[in-house]
Amino acid sequence: MFVEAVRLLITLALLVVGFNLGRHAPGWFSSAGLDQGVTEIWGAVLGAGVGYVFGGVIGRALDRTIAKAPQTVSKASGAELFAGAFGLITGIIVGSVLAVPTIVLLPDYLGWPLAGLIVLVLAAFGSRVFAARSDDLLSAAGLRRAARSVPGTDEHGDRYLVDSSAAIDGRLLDLARTGLVKDNVWVSAFVIDELQGIADAADRNRRRRGRRGLDVLDSLRDMPGVSFLVLEDTVPEHAEVDAKLIALAAKLDASLITTDHNLAKAASVRGLRIVNPHAIGESLRPEVAAGDQIDVVVERAGNEPGQGVAFLDDGTMVVISDGAEAIGRSARVEVTNTLRTAVGRMVFASLAEARSH
Repeated sequence: MFVEAVRLLITLALLVVGFNLGRHAPGWFSSAGLDQGVTEIWGAVLGAGVGYVFGGVIGRALDRTIAKAPQTVSKASGAELFAGAFGLITGIIVGSVLAVPTIVLLPDYLGWPLAGLIVLVLAAFGSRVFAARSDDLLSAAGLRRAARSVPGTDEHGDRYLVDSSAAIDGRLLDLARTGLVKDNVWVSAFVIDELQGIADAADRNRRRRGRRGLDVLDSLRDMPGVSFLVLEDTVPEHAEVDAKLIALAAKLDASLITTDHNLAKAASVRGLRIVNPHAIGESLRPEVAAGDQIDVVVERAGNEPGQGVAFLDDGTMVVISDGAEAIGRSARVEVTNTLRTAVGRMVFASLAEARSH
């Protein structure tokens, strides 16, 4: 339908051109015995024939170009399209003003084509330049660049979706530096909003956690080997952030990076791939076995009478059955048992030898 419409318009346009050429044909048509009416008819017929042939060719070319337009436009952000359209309009306006002297001062056969060329060049120049500087233009206008919507399935490499807990944990940066997390690392706008809410909380500790999460995400933007992207999809069919993350990770076929044990379990049940920086850190900690003797500093009393609590260099909690008497001192303890829980590893020990600093 589109091709036929273009063909019809071009055919009608060239029919009119041919008719007018026949009307103003040179005198040799008269010498050939053809009057003006005949030349007008022949001109219209030839113009319509040429228009029918070339109209089909041009119509099919335009149809193919328009069909490719969505794919081409999908590669550009909304900010670039907006700035490019504004630059196009600006270029047309400036070009029209600059083209006026060429139309007035030059002959029509030279002035009008030159004016059209000026407008075309400035329109293309304006759209390209404005699209390239879209971020600066939006910032100058006091507007915020919108987050990008969910990318398509043509993204190459591994895909990761970041939870707020993983951003706050901070070990995500170490995973990215070592190449364990690479390629496409995505964070949803609602996760950023959640971190901002935590950073604005009245409690000082919550504020510090929220700011740390935002700093980690900001550092990921410049991390080599990482293509960081903010997604604007709000997943309106779900109200809870955890449900939104699970649905979005499933939609993107992305691994979910989280240290939230309950979220990780729920996502795992739904068949999603989970990357838990806390679990990875736990698995890389040096093991201690029953019977090993280690030196620790007993820092505080335990929950049970007579217990003392110490910590290894990697943060593992050591519960000492008879360590209350050694609180505040360095002591040698013997490991009696180890237990791996959902929140980490715990070591149980008894006091082997106590000594003051």
